[in-house]
Amino acid sequence: MEYPLLLSIHIASVIMLLGIGGGSAFYKFIADRSDNIDVIVHTNKTVVLVDWLVTTPSVLLQPITGILLMQTLGFNYKIPWLFASIMLYILSILLWLVAVYLQIKMKNIATKAKANNHPLGTPYFLYVKYWIILGFFSFFSMFGIYLLMVFKPIISL
Repeated sequence: MEYPLLLSIHIASVIMLLGIGGGSAFYKFIADRSDNIDVIVHTNKTVVLVDWLVTTPSVLLQPITGILLMQTLGFNYKIPWLFASIMLYILSILLWLVAVYLQIKMKNIATKAKANNHPLGTPYFLYVKYWIILGFFSFFSMFGIYLLMVFKPIISL
């Protein structure tokens, strides 16, 4: 595959990962503060759906295109900024996977609460707190990777 196409796919997938991930987190955060069960249920369902349709393919495309770009450019894993990027990516994805698990749990709790006309309860809001913490560190790990990739000639670790 040609370098410009690989780079374009790599950049497009990270834009989707950061942009849609950040947007989904914002909408879920606002929905959870609304005290409107219909909004909360709908937003939780949408966030889980977007993770399956957009975020997951982007998460898979990043290492595939990254490895192909490394091979194309003759880079190896021992380059400090690249090694740091890979470690941050692994951290970010592990945090994201736990956050996705919590999103599914929150979606199920909210859907059940709405169906039974019950309040969301303490477990839901505890999951929200954990989800926010995980999302914060996952997002900023990914943003750190972005900075390492853009400023690689300047940074020497």
